[in-house]
Amino acid sequence: MATPDFIRELRATIGHRPLFLPGVTSVVLDEDGRVLLVRRADDGRWTLIGGIPEPGEEPAETAVREVEEETAVHCVVERVLAVEATDPIRYPNGDVCQFLDISLACRAVGGEARVNDDESAEVGWFTLDALPPLSEHALERIRLAGADEPTWFAQPAAQTLR
Repeated sequence: MATPDFIRELRATIGHRPLFLPGVTSVVLDEDGRVLLVRRADDGRWTLIGGIPEPGEEPAETAVREVEEETAVHCVVERVLAVEATDPIRYPNGDVCQFLDISLACRAVGGEARVNDDESAEVGWFTLDALPPLSEHALERIRLAGADEPTWFAQPAAQTLR
């Protein structure tokens, strides 16, 4: 995920201190039930498509924009899969971020999957029984996309009844 200009401007002021940011993860499926994945150029890992919304941008707009920017695939957003605060991440340059991630199920409606920017080394469609190594986060989001379940979110640690 390339760093948006507004984040670079913030970093110029706050340095490496933690930032809590919105993030959007897209699980894009095609008509054959295959999932669209990208292999990151920076670390070589296969992953779902994700990105940071621009100021004022709706999460669904972010999903559609990021998928097209990274893969040239056109998609529509169908539903919210999960909402969660991720663990903080420390990047090699020392920046610390934590994301409030909104994961969305998307359906491919056009375009041809290809590397479409400098963030990805490869782009591909994968059947669910032939996925490359993926993070637990990605695997769970793919599972949720294929399940008929309500949106997942972490329950509060202790709920009190009134």
